[in-house]
This record gives sequence, C-alpha cells and structure tokens, in this order.
Amino acid sequence: MASGKTVTVIVPSFNEEENIENTVKNILIAINNNFDDYEILLFDDGSIDRTGEIIDKLAAENLNVKAIHNGINRGFGYSYNKGVELASMGYISVLPGDNEIHERSMSDMFKLIGDADIIVPYVINTEVRPRTRRIVSSLYIFIMNLLFKCDLHYYTGPAILKSEFLKNIPLKTSSFAFISSVLVRLIRSGHSFIEVPIYLKKQVGRRSKAFRIKNVIGVIWTIIKLFWETEFVQKEKYNKFPINRVVLYI
Repeated sequence: MASGKTVTVIVPSFNEEENIENTVKNILIAINNNFDDYEILLFDDGSIDRTGEIIDKLAAENLNVKAIHNGINRGFGYSYNKGVELASMGYISVLPGDNEIHERSMSDMFKLIGDADIIVPYVINTEVRPRTRRIVSSLYIFIMNLLFKCDLHYYTGPAILKSEFLKNIPLKTSSFAFISSVLVRLIRSGHSFIEVPIYLKKQVGRRSKAFRIKNVIGVIWTIIKLFWETEFVQKEKYNKFPINRVVLYI
C-alpha cells in the first residue's frame, strides 16, 4: 500500500465512448498534484462501442492509468469490487464513466481525503434527474435511514473510503446497493465520515439501469441480508456509531 496521501479512482464504464475521455480529464484536474501518488482504474464492462479502445489509449498515455476489460457486461458493482481488490493506494474512490459528476464537485470531494475515514457525497441539484428517479431515490434514503439509523443524506453516491477498512469488508454484493452496504457497515462500525454536497450534470436521453427488475430484486435482497447481519447476527459489532461526524452544506 502506497504511503502518504494517495488515492485509487475506480471508473466503471459501459458504452461510454462519448464520455470516458472527459471523465478521466476531469479526474486528473481534480487530483491536480494534491496527492503523493494516485492510480485510475478504467473498467470497460463489456462495451460494444469504442470504450475499450479509448481506455487502452488513455492507459498508454499515462502510467498511472490502467485499463481493465471485463469481457462481458458484469455490472457496476462487479467492477467496483474488482477495483477494490486491485487498488494499491490509501483511499479508494469510484466515479462513473459517464462524466455525470461536475468537475468542481470532484475537486471538493478529493480535497477532503485524509480528513475522515469516509467521504460521503450527496446530490443537491436533484432536479436534473427525472421526477420518477427522484421519488424512488428519496424513498430509498428514507428506508435506509429507518432501517440502519445512519441518518445520511444519500447512500448511492461516489463515496471515498480508506482502503485499509474497505479491504477488510466482505463485498458480498454486486447489486446497485453495493455502496450502501459498505457505508452502513463502516459507519455502524464507528468510522468517522464527512458528508459533502455535489452537483450533477444534466444528462439528456439516458435511462437509469437501476429500475430493471433484476436490479430491483438484487437491491431488496442486499438490504434484507444487511439488516439481518447488522441487527441480529453481528449486532454488537455494528452498534458503534461514529464519534466524528461532519456534514458540509452549500
């Protein structure tokens, strides 16, 4: 594991030939020599466009960038889990390859690395997303807070976590609830965290895959297992809420 202030950025991508290059460009701007070392792990998740070719080119241009090809489409969670396994830096971040996160927000997140075990972003300009997605997202946050008592503003954002803690958590799911399950386990184990507001860019003509029946079932099953684990099987382990909790606002 690299010493000093270091970060691994995992970037899962599926058919993102129009966005992946700008995503990497904005990540490099956000990193901006503020780290002793970094690596960017670019995942091509079985794309049928030029995404794989582009990430190979980006990796050839920068030794800190690595291209990984899943071969077939395995899902965002799979790429995240694999990225955690390969990560060699002190903190681990995940950013989608669709260039949805505003570059200023990337910088705001990265600047906080080292100030807490976990950086938890939450979206404040939710109006850029379709109304149905906003309603489902609000309901999901309400249910998660009701069940797990973490009182977070958001559970599915591009969280940044300290590697030594994340690598000791069994990543048991590749469903869309993978970040949620990690956050609950770490926060309920007593790790410090900072919630930071982020902006999203409006994306026209893109539909979320989260509402596919397979993904919905995966999320529900993940939450049921997580509740059983934290409230019954290992309740004592997950009853240490953080002493250090900070929420930043605009």
